[in-house]
Amino acid sequence: MSYDADHQYLRRGAATYVDKILKGAKPGDLPVERSTKFVFEINLKTDKQLGITIPPNILYQATKVIK
Repeated sequence: MSYDADHQYLRRGAATYVDKILKGAKPGDLPVERSTKFVFEINLKTDKQLGITIPPNILYQATKVIK
């Protein structure tokens, strides 16, 4: 299992910063933003190899399940 920031979402945010800097904004004046979108992924192959059983209610909450 992993719970992490959505990297695709972060790249879009970085592009916004680059755009502002190229338009003349000073990097030091730009606010620091935290990620607001996260992904919860479960790898069932690894769980099976480790002998772990993930409860169905946890699987239901996952953003992505790798089979």
